[in-house]
Order: sequence, then C-alpha cells, then structure tokens
Amino acid sequence: MDRGKASPILAPRHDSSGRVGKPESAAEKLASLKARVAAAVGGSKAKGGLNVGLHPMLAKGGLNVDLHPALQDLGQYKPSKSQEKAAAKPKNQLDISGPSMEEIRNNPYFDMSLGGQTATPKNRHSRQLVFNQKGKYIQQANALRRQAALEAMKKRIAESSRKIGIDEDIDTEKKFLVEAPPEIEWWDEGLVDGKNYDASRSPRAPQEKNAPAPKPMFLTAKEQAKLRRQRRMAELKEQQAKIRLGLEPAPPPKVKKGNLMRVLGEEAVKDPTAVEARVNREIADRHQKHVETNEDRKLTKEQRHEKLAANQEKDAAKGIHAMVFKIDNLANGSHRFKIAKNAEQHALTGICILHPRFNLVIVEGGEHSIRQYRKLMLQRIDWTENSPTRIKEGTKADALQDWLKAEDEKGELKDMTLKQVPIGLGRRAEV
Repeated sequence: MDRGKASPILAPRHDSSGRVGKPESAAEKLASLKARVAAAVGGSKAKGGLNVGLHPMLAKGGLNVDLHPALQDLGQYKPSKSQEKAAAKPKNQLDISGPSMEEIRNNPYFDMSLGGQTATPKNRHSRQLVFNQKGKYIQQANALRRQAALEAMKKRIAESSRKIGIDEDIDTEKKFLVEAPPEIEWWDEGLVDGKNYDASRSPRAPQEKNAPAPKPMFLTAKEQAKLRRQRRMAELKEQQAKIRLGLEPAPPPKVKKGNLMRVLGEEAVKDPTAVEARVNREIADRHQKHVETNEDRKLTKEQRHEKLAANQEKDAAKGIHAMVFKIDNLANGSHRFKIAKNAEQHALTGICILHPRFNLVIVEGGEHSIRQYRKLMLQRIDWTENSPTRIKEGTKADALQDWLKAEDEKGELKDMTLKQVPIGLGRRAEV
C-alpha cells in the first residue's frame, strides 16, 4: 500500500470543480456527509490479504461450524423480554360505571325502599346560569332602611307616650307595687292586744326537739372484741408511762396457780405450802375486790326509779303522742289490771271508757312509752281468753256464793224468808 497516496475514504477532497461550483445547501451537505460515513463504515470491514475477501466457509465460523445462535444476533438490537411482556399485557382499567338496574333488581338482598334512589348513579345535569336582575339588592337595602326607620319611629312614639301618660299598658309595674305588710293583719285584730305582734309569743317549731338522736354504728362481736382490746391496750400503755415517770407505784405481781413457779421460783421450792396459801389469799382478795366494785357501780332501787323517771320525762319532752284502742269486751279482770298497771309504769295518762257494746282506752305520753304500750295492747294480751273463777268447787266459798244467788235453778226468784243452810256453813248463815 502506498503511504504517499491519500486514502480515498476520509481524505479531504482536492477537487477544483467544487470550488468553482455553487455553494451546497444544508440538506445537500447532510446527505453527502451521510454518504461518506456509510462508505467509511463499509470499507473498514476485515478482508483478506491483498484486498481479497474472506472464504465463504470462514465467514460462518471456524472448521466449517456455524456461529452459535446467541452470537448471531449480537450485532442487532432486540428489546428485553420484560418490555415485550409489558407491551403485550394490556392493563385492566377500573370499571366505575356501577351495577345496572337489571342487576340491582335481580339481587335478592337489595331493598328498594332503603336505597333505591341512590343505588344507580344519576347523570349530572349542568345548571344554567341565573343572573340577578338589576336593582335587586338595592331594593332589599331600601326595605331594611324603611324597617329601621319604622322601628325608630315606634320607639319615639313610645317614649313620648310614656312621658305624657297616655300609654298605661307599658308602665304596668308601677300599678302593681306590693305595699308594706300591715302591723296587724285584719284576721288577728280581735286576737292580739296592741298594735303589733311584739307582745305575743311565737312558738318555736318542734323539728329540732323531735329530731332523733344519732345512732352509733352497729358492730359485730369480733369488732366489739377488737375495740375493747385496743381500748385496754391504750389504758395499759398509759399506766406503764405513769409508772416509768414515778406518778404511780408499780402494782404487785399477779400470781396465779398457773404461774407461781415462774414468778416465785426459789420461794416456791423452799416452802410450797406457804406459797400456795399466799396465792389463794391473793386470788380471794382480787375476787372480793371485783365483787365490791360491781356492787358500788350498781344502782339502788331509788336510783333506778329516778333514772327511769328522768328518761320518761326526756321522752315526753320530745313530743306527746296519743293513741286510742277499741276493745269489744273487758269483762276479764286481768285485762283491766294489765291496762291500768302498764299505763302507770310507762308514765302514761288517759282514760278507759266502759260500755256494754264496746270499750275505749285513750292514752297519751312519750314516743317510747306509747310504742311499748302499743305492743302490750296488740301483741302481749290475748283478748280471747277468759279468766277462770278463783272459787274452787266444793269449798265453803262456793257454797256461800251459791246461797247468795237471788235466783234458783229454774231461774225464778228465791223465797228469802226461809233458807236452809248446808251443814258445812254452820248456823250463822241462817236468816
């Protein structure tokens, strides 16, 4: 190959005719450039030596073997399989049209009364433009001004009429002023001496007097024992504190038969008989002291009566209660005795009215006494029992009672001029 000879592929052209000719346009320049590039690419392929092309067998592959199918397509561009799949697979578009009326009617679970109007989408109709007429809002503003002027005129008229006194319905409060209460009401003029109520005593309401006393909290047996244990523990601690401060002498040891060996160890071993006698004396002294303390704390008969009377007076001071009992028959003497005696014991006052048809017992007193007397009359006394006779049959009292009867066995009046006396009574019963 001659190096001095320029390559006809990419060497510059030294054509004198081109300089003399017309200047090429842009399209022609682009076309010539493309032709030159194509000629250069085609001429750069490998060829055999001495500008001889390759053998047809070598163009395929070595040793008369064709190229691998994967290598045959290297010079060509092919899209990837993922792009082919994406291009081949169409996209499902969302159907927002909703069910048709035919499908809705065939649905057995659809209730037309609940959602029939909104089940199917309706076509949206465009609304027309409505323009306000000229002067519409001006008229509304004028109407508001006229209303305000009318209200102002009414207010001026009302003010002027109130000053003049024409409108009587506006100022009604002045006509219904409440006057001050009189010194004495007209219904009390004949009952009160004087010109006011200062001289009269106004009774106080009995609410505070009749208010029940607060009851203590109910405690079970375990709670009472616990409360007593805590109280005794507090008293013992207080006594121990006084003994430590020297305010009280220390008490002698409480010796019993169960702890005498632990308290009096050496003395009990030396002379057990004397120690046992000493312990017995101390036990007897403690018991006697306990009995005397209880006797001192016990109330006498007079003190018990005074305490009962004071409690009954307090009960009556809270309020007097009355009660009336109707009794069909009071022939039983024990019933009459119980009625009178219990009324006396409970400090009750009243009266007992006896009548052949029915009897009345009227009592009054404190709440507690009335409650106990009510239990007596309604629960404790058996009104159906009859008191048995106290005179036994076959005795002198029975014979005397039989003789004193004014009627005989037939129900006729006896002849009292002559009376035969039984032997048991003696002659003194003879008339």
